[in-house]
Amino acid sequence: MKYFFLLTLIALNLHANEVENPKAAAAVPDIILDAKTPEESIDFTSIRDLIKKDGLEGELKRKEDAKKLNLELTRKAEKDRYSIPNSQDFWPFFFEYWLVKNAPVLKWDFHKPEFGVEESYAQFLNAQGYYETKFKILFLDSTELFRMSFYGRNGEIIHLLSLPFIRTLDLSKIEISILLFEDFLRLKRGYLKTKLENKDLNLHLGTNYVGKPFPKEVFDKIFKDANSLLFTKGFSFQEQFEVTKDMDQQLKSDMKIWNTYYTLLSKIDQLSKNNLLYKKYAEMFPSPEMQMNWLQPKSKYP
Repeated sequence: MKYFFLLTLIALNLHANEVENPKAAAAVPDIILDAKTPEESIDFTSIRDLIKKDGLEGELKRKEDAKKLNLELTRKAEKDRYSIPNSQDFWPFFFEYWLVKNAPVLKWDFHKPEFGVEESYAQFLNAQGYYETKFKILFLDSTELFRMSFYGRNGEIIHLLSLPFIRTLDLSKIEISILLFEDFLRLKRGYLKTKLENKDLNLHLGTNYVGKPFPKEVFDKIFKDANSLLFTKGFSFQEQFEVTKDMDQQLKSDMKIWNTYYTLLSKIDQLSKNNLLYKKYAEMFPSPEMQMNWLQPKSKYP
């Protein structure tokens, strides 16, 4: 009851004020109607114009674009980790990998004196019309592999040559250069790649295995086949015949060099027949004796 009485008194007092000051009373509703929250009073258009004027909007966009680009590059780099090289890039990588894996057997990483063979071979290549050919000669302190050549990265030719082999034969620099040149012509014919590549490998070259298991068994087989080819099987009679004829045609312009090549084959023939350590040579490069026959005038491969 007392609360009702109090409310009545307040209402009567407000009414009296309205009668005494009608202008003030009239102004109150106007103030109330025009009142706005602070958010409603902000002029966002003006702020945007100010941001554009100061270049802030462009800076924010550049930062956002840079963030997106960095994210894309990160994703691409992660995906590229699972990319298998294409055929052109794979074989140089593979043979260098093969070299490293077989380092304990080949023993190419050993201290050796300066033989001066690189300069002699470079001059020989120039004389045969192969200028500015990039190559590297790795001497092997081993008889597990007598000689071999393959392409490294960036088109560089990697020659492998057994140091015990050339020392036993007591080869001169020009004879060593001829031996390396024969390997070079054999390499140009692409026999190694042809013998090792297969359908399963070609299906995977140039692909990406992100989200899929790596085809390890395919590359394990290639490595195993390479060991068999380079350490045991070697090349066929037909392949050796073709290389010998290439050498014949290439060296005929200088009969002194041609005769040196013929004499070199005779040396190797005698070594492979009389030294058990080098008996395997004629099986891998068949055969020095046959090569000399092929070099005879009008010789034809049966």
